[in-house]
Amino acid sequence: MIEHVKAWQCIGCGKIEAPQTCVGVCQDRRVEFVYAFEYEETLAALEAERRRANALETLVRQLARTTPSEGGWERSYRAMQDQARKVLATLAKDKTSQL
Repeated sequence: MIEHVKAWQCIGCGKIEAPQTCVGVCQDRRVEFVYAFEYEETLAALEAERRRANALETLVRQLARTTPSEGGWERSYRAMQDQARKVLATLAKDKTSQL
C-alpha cells in the first residue's frame, strides 16, 4: 500500500511543508503531489474498471472458444445474448451504485 505523509498546506499561497529533522543540507525543489482523497478516488475507479474489463473479457473468451453443435447455432447465439444481457445489467447496476 502507498504510504501517506501528513503535511501542512498554506491556504494563501499553497506551500506544502512536512516537518522533518534537518541534517543541514536542505534545498527546496519543485515536486508534484496529488491529494490523498483524489488518489483514493482514482484507485477505486480503476478497480471498478478492472472488474468491468474482466467481466467483458470472460464473455468474449467464451464467445471465442464456443463452437455450437450442428444445427445449434441459434440456440447458442440466444444463450450468449442472455449471458451478455446479464453481464451488462450487472455492470450498469454496479456503475449506478458507485454514484
